Amino acid sequence: MPRRAARPLLPLALAAIVPIISPAHAESDCADAASTVEINVCFDKEYQAADKALNAAYEAAIAYIRTQTGEKPYDAASFEAAMRNAQRAWVAYRDADCKDLVAQEWSGGSGTTSAILGCMTEKTVQRTKELKDRFTER
Repeated sequence: MPRRAARPLLPLALAAIVPIISPAHAESDCADAASTVEINVCFDKEYQAADKALNAAYEAAIAYIRTQTGEKPYDAASFEAAMRNAQRAWVAYRDADCKDLVAQEWSGGSGTTSAILGCMTEKTVQRTKELKDRFTER
């Protein structure tokens, strides 16, 4: 019978450590982050805040779009469907660029997670601004 390859223990070790570390670092000043884990926790906090702002801007854009009038294919329902399709495509682009391409650029090095989160945060902040600029009362 063939032997099964041993499974790496690192994912299990990290899964055990992160819940212990995260709450403590969630309240600490990220300017003092020194270790890779601390830096990643801080970058994740920044990304989560940016994602929350994006979701709010997206919901505001949808609300704005629903107030628009016009005849098909420029009616509110068609406008909203186009917005939803565009947002899905944008999320797919952001994720492919940041999670796939940036990961390749870093070759899995210790800064990969921070680089991915930084990329996602930057693109998310840009998209939030774009939605606010384009889909608000003028």
